[in-house]
Amino acid sequence: MNLPSPPKLLKQISVPIEAALKAKLILRYKRFLADIALEDGSEITVHCPNPGSMTGTKAPGSSVRCSTHDSKKRKLRHTLEMIRVGRVWVGLHAAKANDVARRVFEANAFEPFVGYETIEREVSVEEGSRFDFRLSNHPETDVPCWVEVKSVTLCSDRRARFPDAVTTRGRRHLEHLMARRKRGERVALLYIVQRADADVIAPADDIDPAYGRTLREAANSGVELYALSARVLADRIRVERALPIDLSIDA
Repeated sequence: MNLPSPPKLLKQISVPIEAALKAKLILRYKRFLADIALEDGSEITVHCPNPGSMTGTKAPGSSVRCSTHDSKKRKLRHTLEMIRVGRVWVGLHAAKANDVARRVFEANAFEPFVGYETIEREVSVEEGSRFDFRLSNHPETDVPCWVEVKSVTLCSDRRARFPDAVTTRGRRHLEHLMARRKRGERVALLYIVQRADADVIAPADDIDPAYGRTLREAANSGVELYALSARVLADRIRVERALPIDLSIDA
């Protein structure tokens, strides 16, 4: 199936990260916890910053890297940042996708979002959501652009998919984006694929068919859909290319 070419990524950009601690994954559990084995054989519990099911990215024995934090307010000193799957590192820190998106906006690196001078994060709207970004002060329009960002880690046969678990929150965000669109405002959903081995992204209908239906409805109602592929490295996340989005039912 021939998919439309995605908009141009005008430049590659990178977001620095700290993930110096090397280990092997023992077990991820209770959503936000993981046990790892350090190189010296000791075992510790670390924070897992990914609320999804992490399908395909939680195999025991996999190489992982963690960041280290010395704040006295933290219960756990280390955070699980990435895991090795095959030949690539996969970024597990869901919030890093928002950092990547912000850098893309600031650098005018992706064609659909060039020219916005004001970038606001976590902006509440009357529908009841907080959207990840509100872009405004564009030289050619007074209409703001609302952007919701989703971190993607699930991939097989070079096809990234979202979500990796049933997400009522994700469907609600789509519904609220559609509500904003009906008001005449610009709205977009931006997938950040935190692994470099995907050539396309599609809704995971087998995992959450309701999300897939709502996503297609959103696309038909004028919600703009985009996807960027990022290579995860030990010291940075580098956005390298835009990906096409396959909304066909048998995707």
